Amino acid sequence: MSSSHSCPKLAALVLAVLSLLPARTARCNEPEIEPGFVSLFDGESLAGWEGNQKVFRVEKGAILAGSLTEPIAHNEFLCSTARYADFELRLQARLEGRGRNAGIQFRSERIPNHHEVIGYQCDMGRTGTDHLIWGALYDESRRRKFLAEGEQAKIRAAFKDGDWNEYVIRCEGSRIRIWLNGYQTVDYLEKDEVAKTGLLALQIHGGQPAVASYRRIRLKRLPSAAGE
Repeated sequence: MSSSHSCPKLAALVLAVLSLLPARTARCNEPEIEPGFVSLFDGESLAGWEGNQKVFRVEKGAILAGSLTEPIAHNEFLCSTARYADFELRLQARLEGRGRNAGIQFRSERIPNHHEVIGYQCDMGRTGTDHLIWGALYDESRRRKFLAEGEQAKIRAAFKDGDWNEYVIRCEGSRIRIWLNGYQTVDYLEKDEVAKTGLLALQIHGGQPAVASYRRIRLKRLPSAAGE
C-alpha cells in the first residue's frame, strides 16, 4: 500500500486515540496513594465494609452516613471486615447538619446483638456551646470518656468548617497519635490493659439530622511495637 493511502488512516487512528484521553484523565483525578499504603475504599462500593446500608451509602467517591432532614435514631457504625493492630490510617472527613458528632473507630469490636461498638474513637464534632472535639481521642462504650484532646485555639486554626478535613491516626503498641490537617491533637500512651487490635469503623451519631462523609481512606500496616 502506498504512503499516500496509509497517512490519512494513521492520522485518523491517532485522532481517535487522542479523543479518548480526556475521559481517561477525568477518571484519574484522585491523588495517588502514598508508598506503603493500601486503599480501604474503592470509591464506588462498600466492599470490605459491613453495616446498615439504609444508613451508609456511596456518593461521588465518598462514604456517607445519615440525613440532613431526618433525625438519626441511634449511633450507627460501618465496620471494616479486616482487623488491624499497629498501623497508620489516613482519610478525609466532613460533618454537615444540625447533628454535631461522628467519628472514626479503631482497635474496636462490635457489641453482640447491639448497634454499638467498643473501642477507641477519633472524634469529630462539637460539644457544649461550641467546644470542638475534632481530633480528640474518645473511648467508646468502654471508659466512656475523652482520653486526650488538643488545644482549642490550635484546633480552631487547623479545622476547616464545612469542608474536608485530613486525619492521620497512628497506632504503635500502647502509643496513639492523631493529627488534624497537620496539627497533632493527641499523643497518648495507654496504661490500661485494653485490646491492641480490632476493627476500624465509621460513625454517624444518633440525634439531630446530620451527614458524616468519609473518603480517601488508606492504611499502612506497621511492624508490631518492640516488647509488646
